[in-house]
Amino acid sequence: MNGKVALVTGATRGTGRGIAVQLGAVGATVYCTGRSTRERRSEMDRAETIEETAELVTEAGGKGVAVRTDHLDPAQVKELVERIDREQGRLDVLVNDIWGAEGLWAWDTPVWEHDLDNGLKLLRLAIDTHLITSHHALPLLIRRPGGLVVEVTDGTADYNRTHYRNSIFYDLAKSAVNRLAFAQSHELRPHDCAAVAITPGFLRSEMMLENFGVTEENWRDGARVHEDFVLSETPAFTGRAVAAMAADPDVMRWSGSSVSSGELAKEYGFTDLDGSRPDVWRWIVEVREAGMTADPADFR
Repeated sequence: MNGKVALVTGATRGTGRGIAVQLGAVGATVYCTGRSTRERRSEMDRAETIEETAELVTEAGGKGVAVRTDHLDPAQVKELVERIDREQGRLDVLVNDIWGAEGLWAWDTPVWEHDLDNGLKLLRLAIDTHLITSHHALPLLIRRPGGLVVEVTDGTADYNRTHYRNSIFYDLAKSAVNRLAFAQSHELRPHDCAAVAITPGFLRSEMMLENFGVTEENWRDGARVHEDFVLSETPAFTGRAVAAMAADPDVMRWSGSSVSSGELAKEYGFTDLDGSRPDVWRWIVEVREAGMTADPADFR
């Protein structure tokens, strides 16, 4: 990826940060966007910043560039893309990972009881941001063949098609992002560019570690809270999945598909930071939902 340029939106923390850093590890210049900076936090009020992510990209071997951007504001996104064009003259990878909707949905609450403002805001954060970004960024990406758009979601299209995902708003958001990748693949195909939806497994993000009361050093203790946590993964795992696809000269074979980090690890041979290949989605379907018993080690 030396000489290649990526834009990773929602790069402040979690999957976005993991993807940005791993693209840096293969030599890319990575523009890292989000709304939390050292001078100003978003309403999520967390300590992680886009400057930290950009520094981690550079430490990994690439070049990280932090740009504070609200992706609900078309003018800010337009300005961002114009800056990338002005400074780099190209865009090879676009990662739509914007979310920031934690706390906006209520678990197992029917739509008529759910807070409507929160639900609609969730949809705007999860869908409108991706569309606004693609609208402005894709004209730069399609200048060269081989470009890649990655839509980050929760659950593959096949899984989400038959499973209710916590609330109608969350369900719609995550299913829509899968469909966004599929639809964009059709519009990008004449330009020899690909669009893929990818889902992490059980993600050990900064927020998830805090929620489970563990750290990266003792994360296995989180299995006491939820049995599936034994098959959790770091954000770097999805990051390595995106980096592998971005460097694949035959990336068009994935275009329009919806895949998991675990599936891509088998295909490309990469591992998580501990050398394992966790595949919690396969575990959920083949073991937990099937009422079977198995050794979790067989799924990582």
